[in-house]
This record gives sequence, C-alpha cells and structure tokens, in this order.
Amino acid sequence: MTKAAELAKIGEVATNSQIGRKNIIINGAMQVAQRSASVTGLGAASGYFTLDRFKMEINSASAGRFTMSQSAVTDLDGFSNALKIDCTTADTSIAAGEVLILRQNIEGLNCQQLKASSTSTNAFTLSFYAKSNASRVIASELRLSSGTNRQAVKVHTIGTSWARYTFTVAAASSTEIDNDNTTGLQANFFIHGGSTFTGGTVSATLESDTAANRAAGIGSIFASTDNTLEITGVQLEVGSQATPFEHRSFGEEKLLCGRYYQKKGGEQVHSVLGHGYNHTTDDAIIFVPLTPEMRAVPTLDTGTLSKIRVTDQDASTEAIGALTIGGTDSRTGMASLNAANITGDTQTAGEATALVCNNDADGYVAFIAEL
Repeated sequence: MTKAAELAKIGEVATNSQIGRKNIIINGAMQVAQRSASVTGLGAASGYFTLDRFKMEINSASAGRFTMSQSAVTDLDGFSNALKIDCTTADTSIAAGEVLILRQNIEGLNCQQLKASSTSTNAFTLSFYAKSNASRVIASELRLSSGTNRQAVKVHTIGTSWARYTFTVAAASSTEIDNDNTTGLQANFFIHGGSTFTGGTVSATLESDTAANRAAGIGSIFASTDNTLEITGVQLEVGSQATPFEHRSFGEEKLLCGRYYQKKGGEQVHSVLGHGYNHTTDDAIIFVPLTPEMRAVPTLDTGTLSKIRVTDQDASTEAIGALTIGGTDSRTGMASLNAANITGDTQTAGEATALVCNNDADGYVAFIAEL
C-alpha cells in the first residue's frame, strides 16, 4: 500500500469510526436481558425472549427446538456475556420454507449515517465474535427494508474457539433508508434454513431481493442436540474496516434498549411501579414514568396479576382484576394504566393511590415498542 493510500485509509477510519458513537447495533455485548436470562423449548414461533434487541425469527417452524440464553464468557478478552443457542431437539428433515434467524431490527432513525445520498449508501461493516461446539457454517445478512438493492450476504465458518468475523458491504446505488421510526435495516444471522433460503448463491454486494440467495451454503443448528452457537461483540459501523468493538456502559446500553422495551418490577423486591388516583370506588388510574421516550405507543405486558396490587392513602392494599394501558404522553414520558375490578375494601374516589409489586419475579409490568 502506498503512503497516500495508507493515510487515506487512516483518515477513513478516523472520520467514520472514531468520532462519536460508531456502533449502530444496540446491546452488541449482550449485557442487557430484561425479559429473562434463559428460555427453553423455543422454535415454534418468532419473538423476543432473552437478550434485549435480539429477536429469533422463524418463518416456518421446524420440529427442532432450542434454549436461548445469556451465557457467561470467561475466555474472550473484554467480554463477559454472549447470546447462546443450544439445540435441545434435533430435526434433520428440513422443509423448504423453514428458517431460523437471529435478528436485530434497526430503526431507520438510527442508521442515517449509512447513507451517501437518498438513493445510495456508504460502505459499511458488520463484525462479531462467535464460537460453536464444532465447525459450523452460518450466514450474516445486512438487509435494507426499502430500495431496489436490498440484501447482501456473507457465509462464515465458525470454529470452536472465539474468533472475530467481519463482513464489509461496498457502497451501493439504488438503495433507500427511510428517516423514520420503522425498520430501516436488519442485521441477520441465519443458523437454519430450507431450500427456499439456501438454493441460490450468496452475494456480498447489495442486490435485489432474492430469497434463495439469503443463506446459501449454511448448515443447521438443528442437525444434532450437541450443537451450540455463541455470539457477542456485534458491531455495525460506517466504513470498509472493522474497528475495535465499541464498549458502552451497562447503564447507557440499558437506556438504549428502553426505547423498545421497559420492564418495571420483577426484581424480587417490593417496589412502587407508579402513582395515581382512585377514579371510582373500584378502579384507579396510575401514571408510570417511561424513560427514555419509547419508539412508538407501547403495548402492555404484565406478570401475574396477583403479584401486582394497589395501595391508597388509608394504607389498604388491594388486589386488582385487570390492568390495561390507557395511553402514553411522549412529552411527559408517562404511561397511564387503568387498574380495574379492585377487590377488598371499597376505594374512595379521588384519593391518591399507588401501583406496587410483590417481591416476586412475576410481579412486573412491561412496555413494548419493538420493531
């Protein structure tokens, strides 16, 4: 490499990767797991189960099943956690439409730096650390939600020791990344798939949408119950080089995750979830702070209702029969919950009240605005 080319490369890295926040992936070090640290029996349906921002996408369910967990890492410098997939039920009869993808949906507002213009992209690079129980072939895919040239794929052979794998997508035209709060880009890891997704040829450059080219050449995590795969240090950045992983503090990472999922309670301590007032003698309106502002109006998930109660100013604590979300206000960062069918002592309309949880893992409310 000439001196001029070397200086240009250094300049590209400094400009695109070392000024400000560079990693577009959220929770890439697998630190935050608000839902659960481990869930068994997965494989029948898509969803977010353990590590925040990482979704398991299942197009057509296999008979294979797996456990998804936040594993401890002791043999990779700088990392303490990984996302682990462990096959628990094998399935070697793969139907054409089957697929299992580890995915992060990236909000369009968060990936505008990838654009060179409204119809073209800069070069960008995905990197990650991975290891498996045995040599395993997976595919990484970077997939735009809009535009003519949408998908680029690279096949990786994962070894039995931690190693870093990289994938650079060259600058491309006829692309589109909308500047809004919908999915602008997906970072996908294919770990199982039928011929619908594996029957073609992969391309490392952005090309038109072709299903058969998305995972050609991969193996299957469901081939044996011995199979495991661990991934951490996932990073997506502008530029044609993979630079050192950007570590963020746990607090900052959890705050970023909170735009998509916020869980209140469930930490096996008595705690107050929010305050409000008795609307009538048997229902209350509770205001719960949401920090940060969520991506969109959230839906509500609750643990076991018997573990969530209301308590008013006369110190009576009563069970509730239903808990629903009434609305959210992005300006105040508040969600209003309706606690209905309050049992026990008759509440006094207008009195102050609070929503509290028992010291139980199932005593929680969660707000969901995932992509």
